[in-house]
Amino acid sequence: MDKRDFAAEAYALMSNFRENHPPSSSFPQRGSNASDSAVLRSLRDHLPSSSSLVKLSQLTTVNNRYESPLFSSGGYSWRLVVYPKGNEEDNGSGFVSMYVELDKSCLSSTTTTPKEVFAYLSLFVFNKKENKYFSVQDVEVKKFNASRTVWGVSQVLPLEKFNDPANGYILDGEEHEFGAHVKIASAPVPVDENLPFHKFTWSVRDFSLLKQGDYVSKTFQMGEKKWTLTMYPKGDSSTEGELSKYFHLAEGERLLTGEMIMVRAKMQVLDPRGSNHLSGGFLQCWVMASNTAWGLPQSISLAEIEESYLDAEDTLNVEMECEITSTTKSHPFF
Repeated sequence: MDKRDFAAEAYALMSNFRENHPPSSSFPQRGSNASDSAVLRSLRDHLPSSSSLVKLSQLTTVNNRYESPLFSSGGYSWRLVVYPKGNEEDNGSGFVSMYVELDKSCLSSTTTTPKEVFAYLSLFVFNKKENKYFSVQDVEVKKFNASRTVWGVSQVLPLEKFNDPANGYILDGEEHEFGAHVKIASAPVPVDENLPFHKFTWSVRDFSLLKQGDYVSKTFQMGEKKWTLTMYPKGDSSTEGELSKYFHLAEGERLLTGEMIMVRAKMQVLDPRGSNHLSGGFLQCWVMASNTAWGLPQSISLAEIEESYLDAEDTLNVEMECEITSTTKSHPFF
């Protein structure tokens, strides 16, 4: 797959993900939802060996809340908490809500017990139609302590999809199967505070004469990696008739399995008169070994560019602003 096809596929996957899985909130109630950019949803054949699984019917829930028996992971005791009809206090109305809770006895005030525990979380719902587990994996490490013992996702699955037998989440006996996996982690290393908020300007000369195809910018440094922009001046399959642009790791740069970089980026098309720059807003995404290219959100027609955004020398000037907001070298789930 060439860069153009890969970038277009990445853009399509992101669009499809957002359409089928609306953004999670960060409403600061019980558990506090993981942000949409920090959650990855997928289907997987098998679960990690230490996962906890429970089968639940509506008859076994009390006040729309179920707590599993304690299970052990990493030397600590945990429980799975499920709201099959959604946790309204955590912006989960209309969704299945799921959380993992650290038993408070693990944080008792002794000289040997820790004051805080760091862990990665993964939540599962079995789909018998696919014979796979729908997986919601939180990319960011979570900190459990005496003031916060619960973390999770309030918008795991839309109830409309979850409760429809045709979708495969209802098992024999009107049961549902839920699961959780907890992987103990080290305290996260903060991103280097000296890393600047990067601004990269690209002048594309003779824009109106460019042909169909992709054009790649010079590389620029951000963090430990080199990056580049790719532009399709005549549009591509995902944005026909509009300017298409992507940012990605530069050729030769590689990410190891489990290595992930969260990037916040925005591109502006600069007005040569300096009064009406076009900005598509910020995109925040995880760059990983399986997905190193992302499309930048912005809708601008090629006709509008030629009419208003080319200078006297037929040059299109674009400006990229970006920053690294989080990194991990060895995520256990990816």
